[in-house]
Amino acid sequence: MNPIFQLQCQTQSYEWGKLGGESKVAQYAQASPDFVVEPKKPYAELWMGTHPNAPSVALLPGQEPVSLKSLISEKVELSTEEIYRKYEGEFPFLFKVLSINKALSIQAHPDKKLAQQLFSERPDLYKDPNHKPEMAVALTPFEALCGFRPLEVIRQHLQEYPEFARLVGADLVQHFNSTLERFPDAEGEVGSLEKKNALKALFQAVMTQESQVVERELTALLARVTKESKHPEITELLVRLNSQYPGDIGCFAVLFLNYTVLQPGEAIFLQANEPHAYLSGDCIECMATSDNVVRSGLTPKFKDVQVLVKMLTYESYDIQSKIMHGEKFHQLTHSLLYDPPIEEFSVIRTELPANCKEKVPGIHGPSILIVTKGSGSVAHSGETIPLKQGQVWFISPDIEVTLSSDEEPATYYRAFVSAE
Repeated sequence: MNPIFQLQCQTQSYEWGKLGGESKVAQYAQASPDFVVEPKKPYAELWMGTHPNAPSVALLPGQEPVSLKSLISEKVELSTEEIYRKYEGEFPFLFKVLSINKALSIQAHPDKKLAQQLFSERPDLYKDPNHKPEMAVALTPFEALCGFRPLEVIRQHLQEYPEFARLVGADLVQHFNSTLERFPDAEGEVGSLEKKNALKALFQAVMTQESQVVERELTALLARVTKESKHPEITELLVRLNSQYPGDIGCFAVLFLNYTVLQPGEAIFLQANEPHAYLSGDCIECMATSDNVVRSGLTPKFKDVQVLVKMLTYESYDIQSKIMHGEKFHQLTHSLLYDPPIEEFSVIRTELPANCKEKVPGIHGPSILIVTKGSGSVAHSGETIPLKQGQVWFISPDIEVTLSSDEEPATYYRAFVSAE
């Protein structure tokens, strides 16, 4: 069979998605001939892979469409022997496009051990036993809450936002402050653990607070900060999130979690058990093949607050230290590699000026490529395949390809797993 073939992929419609043609998801899905955009429908995600919730289909010349999952499980050469054995004939990553109009839930994804436990205990809520580390690469300016803010910033917020402090409770505020004073440098295992435990106590107190108390303090907080000029960024976030989810406990997560706006081409990687919430924008996302999410706010869906509080690592950091800008892939001029510290996936962004070509070495593993901008072609072994925006293609292992652009610039994102 041809080592490069097109995939037909499915969209997911969630209420937080962008509407109609405003959504990158809908724009890209139009590459499928039968897809018709509904102007008032939210198009939230495009799934590229084998996950059973929205599996991709391979379009093979002269044959009936066949599921990518069945091809991968039957044909070892589409994975390599090493990857086929390692993942037992399964595809190890799920590639996505996200288009976000309204904040997603405050959430985290379980590690493998917890995922197996949750799947065993609640298969109605947790659909598979796999972990879900993930990486997002911005296509447009992309807002997110990611990880806990530095502890000194959280302490400052407890001082500057009395409503936040009242929600926590005076005893826990005092304990948190005294812990930071006792271990000012965060060096040493004991000090680090004490600080994490103090942060956990704060977060648990807020996330488990009674709803009427949350609504009362949130109302008071909004009434006060909208009359002040201090911290306009936080004020705007609080007002916006409350307008989307009135009275929701997740609004207070703004004071706990780092806020960032990724610019196109910037990325962030989220380990298992790390709190986050995507707020707006479009991104490419890649993750281990799983759909497990533990939620605690900014959502009408089931909130598993106690599980979330228990599972988090309570690492705190400056968000700038976590932003990825990509590194040259094989010293190529136009291709950048985003390589998170996990085995299941990496992503290449190839951004070509008009009328440009770039030869990309073969990757010892399977990959999926999507055209996010412009049009061009992919050539291998003397064959040239035209590409246009929104199309998704599977590229088999060890295939050297030449990507090109037409009269306008073109951008390609390619997710892969390598046996090397």
